[in-house]
Amino acid sequence: MALTWAESYLGKVRASIGDTDTIFFVGARTVVLDERGRLLLIQRSDNHRWAIPAGAMELGESMEQCAVRELWEETGLRATSLTPYAFYTNYTYTNEYQHTYQQVLMSFVVHSWEGELLRQTDESVDAGFFALDKLPQESFIVDEALADLAEFRRTGILVMK
Repeated sequence: MALTWAESYLGKVRASIGDTDTIFFVGARTVVLDERGRLLLIQRSDNHRWAIPAGAMELGESMEQCAVRELWEETGLRATSLTPYAFYTNYTYTNEYQHTYQQVLMSFVVHSWEGELLRQTDESVDAGFFALDKLPQESFIVDEALADLAEFRRTGILVMK
């Protein structure tokens, strides 16, 4: 069962320091491409934007465990083989709740998974695989994740930003 925002580590930290200070967001995201090269996206339940599965790490988790958990919570799919390909530490952003975070984020490409895709979960209102030239919405994050994956596949070197 997924934690509520208030129960999560990040939710507890935010509650303890308030809404105005910048804090670290440590987490993971996954890129899942099916056998036809289509990208898995979820439509988030909080802001209805289309995104790749991602989320914050909980205490005691590794980045890989976070990636596996977030994919499962948001899609019903459990990654059985995945590789880190990019590590991000220089992005600061403010979300729609006016909470500012500096990201420490690892991106993983998922090679294999088990389970059946759930189109709706507590964290998503829709999900599906989309052809790369027919994504439902433009997104800097998705574009960057795919470009960095291409760079990793070309060089074999972890992308660091």
